[in-house]
Amino acid sequence: MSSEWVPFTKLLTKIVDNRGKTCPVGDAGIPLIATNCITNGALYPTYNTTRFVAQDTYDTWFRGHPEPGDILFVCKGSPGRTNWVRDPVDFCIAQDMVAVRANSERIYPKYLFAALRSSDVLAQIDNMHVGTMIPHFKKGDFDKLKIPVPTRAEQEFIGDFYFTFSERIEHLRETNATLEAIAQALFKSWFVDFDPVRAKQEGRSPEGMDEATAALFPDGFEESELGLVPRGWRFAQFGQLLSHTIGGDWGAETPDDKNDTQVAIVRGTDIPDLRAGGKNRVPIRFTPSKKLLTRKLQHGDIVLEVSGGSKDQPTGRALYVTDSLLGQFNCPVEPASFCRLLRPNTEDLGVLLGQHLSYIYELGKTWEYQNQSTGIANFQTTHFLETELVAVPSDNVLSEFSSIVRPLIGRSHLSQIQRLAELRDTLLPRLISGQLRLPETRAQLEGVLP
Repeated sequence: MSSEWVPFTKLLTKIVDNRGKTCPVGDAGIPLIATNCITNGALYPTYNTTRFVAQDTYDTWFRGHPEPGDILFVCKGSPGRTNWVRDPVDFCIAQDMVAVRANSERIYPKYLFAALRSSDVLAQIDNMHVGTMIPHFKKGDFDKLKIPVPTRAEQEFIGDFYFTFSERIEHLRETNATLEAIAQALFKSWFVDFDPVRAKQEGRSPEGMDEATAALFPDGFEESELGLVPRGWRFAQFGQLLSHTIGGDWGAETPDDKNDTQVAIVRGTDIPDLRAGGKNRVPIRFTPSKKLLTRKLQHGDIVLEVSGGSKDQPTGRALYVTDSLLGQFNCPVEPASFCRLLRPNTEDLGVLLGQHLSYIYELGKTWEYQNQSTGIANFQTTHFLETELVAVPSDNVLSEFSSIVRPLIGRSHLSQIQRLAELRDTLLPRLISGQLRLPETRAQLEGVLP
């Protein structure tokens, strides 16, 4: 298969660009997505720490809005990340990203989406972006980005192949997100709203709970130095519940006498992908074996993002580490230098703390622990560990919560996501380059997808 390499802009009919302006936002209205909502680990944008705009702002402030079938393209932070815009469009975009609209007469839109995620095109973007602290890819350089364009039949096969795989992966990820939402709802009910305790205090049976589980909860509250707490429970500083915490590492790109051990390094930007089942962008580097002794991640650890935020996105994203997640890598795993390893006192406490971190991040509470400098937000870790309070229940309640939530967040089913993603991403460059012919690919795909 031979391809013509065509400038990116020659394949587009429109670029929706609202960059360079600060949009007025509020707490309700139409979601305004930021660059952290865009990841190559997902087909569609995910609404993380979303802000909102009023209808009047939506109608009058923006230069344009994405349409179904457009491609969202990140220009700043991690340039080149892309997502597909599905129908209906229920969001708007502002700065640091654009939406591009393919010229369907010149290129099959789904093929363009796949090509933008290919290793050759991503390598071009990496080589062209500017900035060291916060990389960005200039819109003025779009015409320098070259896209391989094969025949129409080949475009349609490659585009449909990539999209079908991505839709299947997206379905599995949505299942995972549902399970995590269930875990979060249970956490909020038990440890924020104290629903079972309040129900028993009022003489009611806790909703949706069997008698044995209900019996584990007290039937009232007691005063503590920090306010009312369920009887027999306590509030503890987050840091008091950890046995070990240490900053991450970055190592070296290639091995040398000092950096002699291969390691996968989890960055804050990798956390959404890893939670969704992807690992392709996690860098593999080399570090001193001595450093790894205190930083090697193990089942039950938590990786906390402590630097790299912005005015639109706080730090504080967290990843609960499981054996199934570690098993995706063929080497030890450690947190990056912009992250921190948190090791809870017990595995059950780790489940509780992981849910606590997810809850306060989605609530927006991690903004309270930000320290903005030089355009990058840093997490005030010491202040957080000494200030953030966790409701710690009795051992029986903690054990019950952990036994319910662990299967929901264990991510054992994510191995199927990883297999599909690896097959998709292995075949894509071979298809685009012509190393793999279409009949051969059809044979390989038989029985892979339902």
